[in-house]
Amino acid sequence: MTDEKKKKSAAREWVDALVFAVIAASLIRWLLLEPFTIPTASMEKSLLVGDFLFVSKMHYGTRIPRTPLQIPLTHQKIWGTETNSYVDWIELPYFRLPGFTSVKRNDVVVFNYPSEFEFPVDLKTNYIKRAVAVAGDEIEIVQTEVFVNGEAGYKPEGIQYSFDVMSSRNLSADFFSDYGINPEGFMPFTNGSGYYVMTTDETAERLSKSPAIGAVTKRVDRPDMGDPRVFPDGAYFGWNKDNMGPLKIPAKGWTIDMNEENIAKYSFTIEKFEGHEQVEVRDNQLFINGNKVDAYTFKQNYYFMMGDNRHDSLDSRYWGFVPEDHVVGKAWFLWLSLDKHKSMFSKIRWSRFFKGIK
Repeated sequence: MTDEKKKKSAAREWVDALVFAVIAASLIRWLLLEPFTIPTASMEKSLLVGDFLFVSKMHYGTRIPRTPLQIPLTHQKIWGTETNSYVDWIELPYFRLPGFTSVKRNDVVVFNYPSEFEFPVDLKTNYIKRAVAVAGDEIEIVQTEVFVNGEAGYKPEGIQYSFDVMSSRNLSADFFSDYGINPEGFMPFTNGSGYYVMTTDETAERLSKSPAIGAVTKRVDRPDMGDPRVFPDGAYFGWNKDNMGPLKIPAKGWTIDMNEENIAKYSFTIEKFEGHEQVEVRDNQLFINGNKVDAYTFKQNYYFMMGDNRHDSLDSRYWGFVPEDHVVGKAWFLWLSLDKHKSMFSKIRWSRFFKGIK
């Protein structure tokens, strides 16, 4: 006769339940959905600071972890410390499970910030932007207007820019709130002549009709004013955030001649994201692992990401293309939205509950 199975203690049952919950949450987070919070205004008005959303890993296919030795449910650091939550003793090659679709033009995408080279790819900081151009597209920006393959690009509802709003009056936060502009969306000039305001073209037009406002002018960089901060070299090409291109987005299998112009446009991408041990440019010539390269074929697809708040977004105009292996997933739907400028129950933006993202 076998002995009766020993009953688990209460403490053991709690430990087993906790372990199961951590494993289940980790699998869901890796395979299916990951929660994400909007921390900045770079996607307003499409996404607001304080929006809580789910990112679908299923749409584009779940990535196999590149850095598998990591504490579950962490990202870069152990909670509340500056200690890495991972060790890079093992780094797996990029592989993605089959998905429902690929990244489409104008999808809102969560991805790993490409220029954060101090972390492994899958542990770089998560960013969220709109894929205004995908692999093989040609993008051009003319006086803030985006053109893709020679046609006017999609303009999301509520797209924002920066404006000079001139007024000799001391305008309150309540005044701007009546126009849907929160306290982070405006800043007074030091000389008291007006305000720097982030808003839509439609709201700017409404502001211009207010008796409290003298004039409203959109801030647009001149076409002939090169900005060295702009990718790939705004000073060399004479490009800035409002005027750049044409620039073709690399696609897997696309072969280019490595002439002076293409070296200026694509050498950074080849060096940082194509997996070569050594890439350098000498005398306007490209060398890979010590060998001069006259033509180059790209190994993966890339995307050009921009924020819907066009003058308050750190995006591909500044740090370049997003490689396919950096894509985390598709921003799917909101499940909560909180306005930090409100109190108690008025903090909750009820109209945004379970709202799809487009």
